[in-house]
Amino acid sequence: MRSLSVRSIAGQVFAVQVLLVCLLIVAATTALILQARIDSEEEALNRATAVAQTFATSPGTSSAMRTQNPTTLLQPRAEETRKRAHLDFVVVANTHGIRYTHPKPEYIGKTLVADWRPVVKGKIVTESVQGPLGREVQATVPIHRGDGTVAGVVCAGMTAADVSGRVERQLPLVFGSAAGALALATGGTALVGGRLRRQTRGLGPAQMTRMYEHHDAVLHSVKEGVLIVDSHGRLVLANDEAVRLLDLPPDAEGRSVTELGIEPRTAELLASGRVATDEVHLAGERLLAVNQRSTRWDGGMSGSVATLRDSTELRALSGKAEVAERRLRLLYEAGAKVGTTLDVVRTAEELTRFAVPWFADFATVDLVDPVLRGDEPVGSAMRRTATCGIRSDHPLWRVGKMITYSGTVPQALGFGAGRPVLEADLRTYEGWQEQDPEQATKIVKYGIHSMITIPLRARDVTLGIATFWRSEKSEPFDEDDVALTEELVARAAVAIDNARRYTREHAMAATLQRSLLPQGLPEQDAMEVAHRYLPARAGVGGDWFDVIPLPGARVALVVGDVVGHGLHAAATMGRLRTAVHNFSALDLPPDELLAHLDELVSRFDQDQAAAGTDAPGISGASCLYAIYDPVSGRCTMAGAGHPGPAVVLPDSTVTFPDVPLGPPLGLGGEPIETVDLELPEGSRLALFTDGLIRDRGRDFDEGLGVLRTTLAGLPERTPEETCQAVFDTMASSHPGDDIALLVARTHLLDPGHVAEWELPSDPAAVARIRNEAAEQLSAWDLEEVGFTTELILSELMTNAIRYGCRPSRVRLLRARTLICEVADGSSTSPHLRRAATTDEGGRGLFLVAQYAQRWGTRYTPNGKIIWAEQPLTAPVAPLGERTGDDLLDQWADLPG
Repeated sequence: MRSLSVRSIAGQVFAVQVLLVCLLIVAATTALILQARIDSEEEALNRATAVAQTFATSPGTSSAMRTQNPTTLLQPRAEETRKRAHLDFVVVANTHGIRYTHPKPEYIGKTLVADWRPVVKGKIVTESVQGPLGREVQATVPIHRGDGTVAGVVCAGMTAADVSGRVERQLPLVFGSAAGALALATGGTALVGGRLRRQTRGLGPAQMTRMYEHHDAVLHSVKEGVLIVDSHGRLVLANDEAVRLLDLPPDAEGRSVTELGIEPRTAELLASGRVATDEVHLAGERLLAVNQRSTRWDGGMSGSVATLRDSTELRALSGKAEVAERRLRLLYEAGAKVGTTLDVVRTAEELTRFAVPWFADFATVDLVDPVLRGDEPVGSAMRRTATCGIRSDHPLWRVGKMITYSGTVPQALGFGAGRPVLEADLRTYEGWQEQDPEQATKIVKYGIHSMITIPLRARDVTLGIATFWRSEKSEPFDEDDVALTEELVARAAVAIDNARRYTREHAMAATLQRSLLPQGLPEQDAMEVAHRYLPARAGVGGDWFDVIPLPGARVALVVGDVVGHGLHAAATMGRLRTAVHNFSALDLPPDELLAHLDELVSRFDQDQAAAGTDAPGISGASCLYAIYDPVSGRCTMAGAGHPGPAVVLPDSTVTFPDVPLGPPLGLGGEPIETVDLELPEGSRLALFTDGLIRDRGRDFDEGLGVLRTTLAGLPERTPEETCQAVFDTMASSHPGDDIALLVARTHLLDPGHVAEWELPSDPAAVARIRNEAAEQLSAWDLEEVGFTTELILSELMTNAIRYGCRPSRVRLLRARTLICEVADGSSTSPHLRRAATTDEGGRGLFLVAQYAQRWGTRYTPNGKIIWAEQPLTAPVAPLGERTGDDLLDQWADLPG
């Protein structure tokens, strides 16, 4: 049915035929129904007339009309007759039209609804009237007496509905016959339409007209000759181009192709009908490319169709097309093979490797020397950056040689003018030999005979010179080669300039990062520390580490990570590292320090958003901060979005402590928790960034497993050896993310270097503890700092007794420095001030600050500790070396 769409000729014919058949069937069916209705009505009238006459002439009817009550005698007989005759009524009336009988007794005695007057005169009347039973078809006949007079009338008939019902009972047969006729007619029409569809290919009139017009237009305007030949070798069709190419006569169609004066070989091919593909045939002075295929046309008769193409000019253009195709292919492959990295030297090498042996036997690239460092090209001194050739024994200058082209050599001319220079025959041109005649002689003797030199220009800047040489290829370079190499070198120059810019930015970022990372680790006695840092393949990033000495011989280890790479990440890392140094100077616990750092990062992001800059925020940075106390062997640490450390115990057991993981810096909203670890002496802590763990093809859990195995296999290794072994095992040469690793081996302070005293609230205890401290210093061979230590302890203990609260204690630590600590339960911190000459107090902390190398306050969960450090290698000058005037001059802030 889809093929018989009304859009096609077959579909339209099918639709018209079906419509005509439907109209004929409808007309026939209507006629049959009307005829059946007429026949049924006529039959009803005939039956009613026969019944009425029979009843009128039956014995007793006439005599009953003369009785006093005719209804009594006639009503039963009329009803019985009606039922037997299958009529709807049989009515008897007198000559005045008054009914004696009726199927409905209430109508007896009423006037008969019929034209009874002609009947009284002896006529029979048939008619259709509107009676008591509705529309009625009836016959009225007279009742004759014996003398021939009319005694009354008999009216018999049926309703119109009854007549119609007789007709409707015949309708199924009528409609069934009509449907059958319609089905047969439709099937026949469909067969005819299908045949027509196959003939017209399912096209409509407009399509067939348009197809013919297009066929005619294309056939006669196409630039290829088209010939259709039947199976008998007669020419059926030839378009205008075929007539022109073969010089056919006007009456060629219908004649045999062998009679048309065509070249015999071509005529034989056309008459044979065999398949041919781009066979070259001669037609006068033309070379024709002939293609021929078999076909079927005109209702299925076999034949062939041939196309003719004039290839005379094509032969001349084929050479140029091959050159153009080769050039495009060369440039396409160059785009994929040159400039694959952001490395200046490697890009230059890729250019030379690609040029050889595609179109040159040797290729060299000379770049202005500052370009190799990422700087702007300044001057004309160039360095040979890349050389490639079909042989390695060439006489060309080697990589690394500094060259300054001058005079009329092609490289100097090309570099100065910014245009390519072609030397097709080096043996005849003398100017190129001026740079180095001896080398020029070697080049010619070697067999190099042709050269092109092209300046490497990008963004209006000349970066260097690319030179291509030929020796094995006999043909010299020509202008087409110049155009090709110029485009190739232009693409390579852009790649080299991009690499130069990247090198400059990378160098700037690397310089900035090196200046921001620790240049060396501070001296301290709590840990032996080693570190490693490896930037990502994409450039320097924001990973950092730090080792910060803290009061009380403690040390802080820090590892952090800033998401991203480049200058922004490096600068952000520097800001965070500086902030950690500043916060650690306040001697804050790890959780408080990270909370302050988180608040600072949030403020950075807010200030940046308020400034409306496009630089990315630094939320997402992470940090792990750990404090190790060599006196107790306790390590307290906290993390903000950073993985916890690995702990290697002295027996080589490796664990990963469950450090509560807080949100990354800058997100805030959640408290940061700490964890305390008891570390035996000789334990190793490995703090790292996730670049060490995650790598291509290795997830975080797998990386932790590799780290565990590596550390467990390094017993008794120093931190330096441990760092190197971990890097050798886990770090790739070009990691996808920065890697920072910090390994520290713990030491415990000798208990003999720690002295502690409980400090009562009695001021008299100060002298006792001071004397015992002097004895301890003598035991440590530190008598030279005894006086200053006693002075410092006296001031600190006196302040603790006067202003602090219990419990109070005093502690001396002998480490790299001598540390005095006085702890009490008060959180009030003393402040250094300059007392006036008239003040009786306020000079104690000033004296402590004068004689201590460093001093400060750190808070504990139970109060505070006031501490002071004195160097042991170059002690502060004792008090005796200072005069009273020197001390009084410190308060010379009042007049006279």
